[in-house]
Amino acid sequence: MSGFQLQRLGQIMEPQAGNPMEVEGVLNPAAARGPDGCLYLFPRLVARGNYSRIGIARVQFNSAGDPCGVERLGIALEPEADYEHAGDGHAGCEDPRISFVQPLQCYVMTYTALSSIGPRIALATSVDLLHWTRIGLVRFAPYDGIDFVHVDNKDASLFPLAIANHAGKMQIALLHRPLFPGTRPEETACIDCPREVDLDHESIWISASPVPSAEPAPQALGLFNSHHRLAAPVEPWARLKIGAGTPPVLTRHGWLVIYHGVSEAADEANGAPHLRYSAGVMVLSEKHPWTILYRSAEPILTPTLPQEMSGTIADVVFPTGIDRRDDLGLPDRFDVYYGMADDRIGVARLDLPNSLPTDGIPGEIEEADEARTIEAATA
Repeated sequence: MSGFQLQRLGQIMEPQAGNPMEVEGVLNPAAARGPDGCLYLFPRLVARGNYSRIGIARVQFNSAGDPCGVERLGIALEPEADYEHAGDGHAGCEDPRISFVQPLQCYVMTYTALSSIGPRIALATSVDLLHWTRIGLVRFAPYDGIDFVHVDNKDASLFPLAIANHAGKMQIALLHRPLFPGTRPEETACIDCPREVDLDHESIWISASPVPSAEPAPQALGLFNSHHRLAAPVEPWARLKIGAGTPPVLTRHGWLVIYHGVSEAADEANGAPHLRYSAGVMVLSEKHPWTILYRSAEPILTPTLPQEMSGTIADVVFPTGIDRRDDLGLPDRFDVYYGMADDRIGVARLDLPNSLPTDGIPGEIEEADEARTIEAATA
């Protein structure tokens, strides 16, 4: 196989009939292997009024080893903390990602908390995936005049291993996508092509916090005060916005990340424009993950199935969970779990190519630290 390709395995979860907690959708799950070796999904469950909880489900597999269904096990988190309530009855624990963070010796969930000042990144921890303890909101230091504190933020996930900074100090690293004013796809879609992309304010970022010096203690996670701009929206299929998707997983090529990109598409029925969410792939350096070794010029997954084209929000594939199939003796196979039209959950198979393709986005785009703007590709 010469490049990265996704093979759909099918829909794995949809709203349960008669369940009021799922009446507006089941979507965007985290995925993690438990101490028992089982694979667990943590879907966002949406009740009426966009009231979101994070559920727990055990994945079921068929005789070929492919995921084929789930067993619901209950709720991991529902809005309880002040920072999970927006007021007027609106609240949410949304779009989780989970990594087993080795320096902390526990699972850490990053999720979007729908607070009174907008969406923010929150943390919770577990030793068994079934019982969760809140840690609170992620704290960010400012960087070069960029305020990460007082802006919306989503699409966050942690690296499972500590990363050495320029001074060799080990840090816990986080991918995230701050939503500065003017950077939402609903806003950038209004700008005629071509347009200039503000690298600082429209990119996926890596931020890091020192590894706690005492015994592993998630509560001791400090200020995320080391920041690196990672990737900006430059290709036509992602020109309006990109965001982190699945948590980074280490492969023989480097850190693999499946991310999402947003473009504008015309409705086939009436020609009216709307947003389309697709998925691409990045491979980051193992030792220096702010360096991109490969980034797909074209999406590896776009909405084509009826379940992806029609739903709560049409024309959406949104990857959030990934499972390396070591259980099958296939370390180069990854199952990617994704939201379908903000309504259901699908899964697709990715097989790692023998070598990194040569058709990716030129690396100098991402490494031009002196530049503050680039020109986005036209649709």
